[in-house]
Amino acid sequence: MNGYIHSFQSMGAADGPGLRCVVFMQGCPLRCLYCHNPDSWESSLGAVYTAREIVSRALRFKPYFGKTGGVTVSGGEPLLQAEFVCELFKLLHKEEIKTALDTSGAVSSDHIKPLLEHTDLVICDIKFPTQQQYKKYSGGNLDTVLKFLTLVQELDIPLWVRHVIVPGLTDSKDNIRQIAAIAKSFSNLKKIELLPFRKLCLSKYEQMGIEFSLADVPECPPETLKSLNETLDKLLK
Repeated sequence: MNGYIHSFQSMGAADGPGLRCVVFMQGCPLRCLYCHNPDSWESSLGAVYTAREIVSRALRFKPYFGKTGGVTVSGGEPLLQAEFVCELFKLLHKEEIKTALDTSGAVSSDHIKPLLEHTDLVICDIKFPTQQQYKKYSGGNLDTVLKFLTLVQELDIPLWVRHVIVPGLTDSKDNIRQIAAIAKSFSNLKKIELLPFRKLCLSKYEQMGIEFSLADVPECPPETLKSLNETLDKLLK
């Protein structure tokens, strides 16, 4: 089976525990206002790899993974290619390499449960805390995400929740309270990470001739992130 791959990161330290080989899948159904990889949207683009080719690539870095590292599959949206990722994770487990799925959870598919059965960690980016916001700012459906997270909980897979802090959009304390409430409702939650909005993607939008609607929005300042993390810490106690 072939998969469409956007890119690789040989040794990443921000996409799960330990050092990890990160595989970025091609294709995404969402159109988030702050998306930093518009070149990953179209499913038919990207380089074609077999699962075994990716495993061979990951094995080069296995000595550096240690007890906690491994392979993270991200996107785009990896659930669009759930059957392929499932095959990849099966092969990685045969090599005793830990697996992590970095996803929005915004895709419904019969292939998701088999994939999760070979997933050691789920990292889910909850884009927005209400159905109205989710639809307006990402084009997705929050209910689909919640159903996905419920399945992850039922299978007792450790969960990390992520949320991007965009000034004027998701940087209020009330927004953080709502995100924390959703995350805490799942018993398998291990961590919540707040990520600062950045605009390193501007050149990609320009090259693709696509308007970046948040071009005039400032990046998230460190003091805002610090304050919201303090609020989050209190909510999680």
